[in-house]
Order: sequence, then structure tokens, then C-alpha cells
Amino acid sequence: MTATRLVRTDDAEVLAGLVSRNRAFLAPWDLVRDEEYFTVDGQAQRIERALGEHERGAICPYVILADGGEVVGCITLDGIERGPVQSCHLGYWVDEEHNGRGLATAAVAHMLGVAFDELELHRVQAATLPHNAASQRVLERNGFERIGLARGYLRIAGRWQDHILFQQISGA
Repeated sequence: MTATRLVRTDDAEVLAGLVSRNRAFLAPWDLVRDEEYFTVDGQAQRIERALGEHERGAICPYVILADGGEVVGCITLDGIERGPVQSCHLGYWVDEEHNGRGLATAAVAHMLGVAFDELELHRVQAATLPHNAASQRVLERNGFERIGLARGYLRIAGRWQDHILFQQISGA
């Protein structure tokens, strides 16, 4: 079954290949990216920054692995807040060729374990575009509940777009 693991600097080449190959597929759901993002150097820089933030406890940047151990996507717990909040945001994507196989669902389940069991967080939040039914199903299969609509929440595909907000509370 799918596994996730912490991203490594030697993942830069495979991730550059994935984001390049999936550029058009991911574009409707993603930020507008500069050309550097799609290069090995750009991915290496992104990974180095993410691992630095991970060391400070701000994010958990993981890759999604297919059954054979092949890297097929990314999943991140981001914006980890401590103090009275004890919360984070979840984001993920899977290679188009591997979509619909349950990989994202299994990866989200694993990351909930990281969030609640390892990090001892209270709440995990996720947001999807209203027309991203597949991602909504992934969250709902993992016990997330819809909590509202955020107007103009994130700048995706070059414009401010509404998002449906989801959450899961530890022990819920």
C-alpha cells in the first residue's frame, strides 16, 4: 500500500520530472509557478527550504510513494501552529498517471497519524476549490468535515478563488 516519507534532497530530480510532466494537470489547482520551479535546481532549493522549516517544526514536507516505492506526489503539513491553536494545514498532489488509485487517500490517512500521534496536534485543516470533487472525496474518506466556504481564500491559477474548508479534530 502507499507510504509516505520525509522528502530528501536527492528527490529533486524525480520531483522536477513530476512537476514538469504534470504542469498542465496541476495548473488549475496550483499557484502560478515561475520556470525555476520546474527545474532540478528549483526543486532542490524548495526541498532545502522545506527541510529547514521542518527542523524548526513549522512544516512536515513528505513525498507520496506508490507500492513499488516510486515517488508519485507530495503531501505536506504546513503552517504548524503551537500554543493554544495546535493546528496545521494539509496539502497534497498526486501524479496524473497515479490518480484514482487510492494513493492520496492512504497518504492523507498516514499524515493524520503524523499530525495527531507524532506532533500531537489538535486540528488539521484542508481547503479545496469547490469544483475539486476528487480532493473532497479524499478528505471525506479520511473523516474530514466541511466547515465552510472561504471567499477569495487563495490565489490559484492566477486569480483569487473560493475554497471549501475542511477540518479534522484529534480524537473526533
